[in-house]
Amino acid sequence: MPSARSIDSLVLRRAGLGTGVTGVIVVVVAWFVAGGSAALGAGLGTVLVVAFFSIGQFALGTVLRNNPQMALTMALTLYLIKIGALMVILVLLADTTAFNTKAFAIAILVCTLTWTVLEVWIFSTTKVLYVDPNAGQVTNSQEGGT
Repeated sequence: MPSARSIDSLVLRRAGLGTGVTGVIVVVVAWFVAGGSAALGAGLGTVLVVAFFSIGQFALGTVLRNNPQMALTMALTLYLIKIGALMVILVLLADTTAFNTKAFAIAILVCTLTWTVLEVWIFSTTKVLYVDPNAGQVTNSQEGGT
């Protein structure tokens, strides 16, 4: 059975790589459809999604290993932080002319869907222990007290 650490690295590798590949495809399509400004916007959107989800996965994995009782609280807190940060970024970039904001938004949407689908697929195909089978067992060194 895989450990929590190996599941985290599996999600980061597979979902991160899959999202990166999807982002490259979106960048190329944006470049062909609307030019360099769209490609730049799509690239920035891809980087934003990969960064947000990677940081969130790493933080949640760390909390789950150290304090599994805080999993739901941490997941909801991370979600609120990511939504708040995304809102701030979108407000700051609302009137930008440095890149195509439509391509930016499309890349964020497509990459978010890709990461989410891959993450669901990883967790549905990987056997993850929800209960530690050795948690109730007492070892010899704990019994003797010496």
